[in-house]
Amino acid sequence: MTDAAPELPDDEVFPPTLREVMIRPRWIALLLLCLVVAGVFAWLGQWQLARAITTDPLPPGATEQVEPIEDILEPGAYLPEPLVGQKVSVSGWWIDTDFLVVGSRFNDGAEGYWVTGQLRLWDGEGGFDQGDAPVSLAVAIGWAPTLEAAQQAASDLEDDIAGRDLDAPAELTGRLVSDEGPSLPPRDGDPWAMDRMSPAMLLGQWNDVEDLSVYRAYLVADEPWGDLEAISSPPPDESGAVNWLNIFYAAEWAIFAGFAFYLWYRLARDQWEREVEDLEDMKADAAAAASGAGDSPAGGSGTAD
Repeated sequence: MTDAAPELPDDEVFPPTLREVMIRPRWIALLLLCLVVAGVFAWLGQWQLARAITTDPLPPGATEQVEPIEDILEPGAYLPEPLVGQKVSVSGWWIDTDFLVVGSRFNDGAEGYWVTGQLRLWDGEGGFDQGDAPVSLAVAIGWAPTLEAAQQAASDLEDDIAGRDLDAPAELTGRLVSDEGPSLPPRDGDPWAMDRMSPAMLLGQWNDVEDLSVYRAYLVADEPWGDLEAISSPPPDESGAVNWLNIFYAAEWAIFAGFAFYLWYRLARDQWEREVEDLEDMKADAAAAASGAGDSPAGGSGTAD
């Protein structure tokens, strides 16, 4: 007598289709979640795109009309993109101890140094519309080709201001430029050296800064001082009103939104492929078991002496 071999079911079991997996409640719920995520990404992309295109640009030549700085920008505020390069007029007093040098400054292609200063626009006492806090503006005064020349110019400016009558404020015109942001000092160099024009970095080295309110933007002076050369500061390009960096960010958000749907599709497909493979493995195991049972010798047979 032989052992009975396992039999495959009469009705063949077919694997699910990819569509059948995708319409299961679990994957429908995950799809809805992906829709929400993609919607958020799409909104962020639209937000970036709206700020990439200037819908109300300044009229041609508007940045070249000299305006009082208080009519253009408030202390501590970011300089709006359309106003970068705006010509302004300022009036104030130089702080004689705060003429500092900034490196890596190019003037018509030549690398050199800027001499900068702290111009105190308001000292915080009576009658001015800025409140009780003193207000200062970082000013790029002029350019020098070497560090030695820039340091000598800064020293000369300190001596000149220290001997002047402070009752007469300095009157300046120049172009407002956005803060370049702080940077780390060179690893093996002077820890106080600066190679970016950043009012925040300058503030860290200025004197008499208690309760001081500072403009985030800085002024590139039209006229140099002493032996310094004028800083090349051409008018901003008015040919286009598109911020390509924002366009790039908007495209990134669109890619993220598309990836949310691709991730859902990839997860659902992986689940479908696993189920197909599991079913094929079960069929292979059943077929192998049936084949092994059919090929086994009959049990309990023998001959009697």
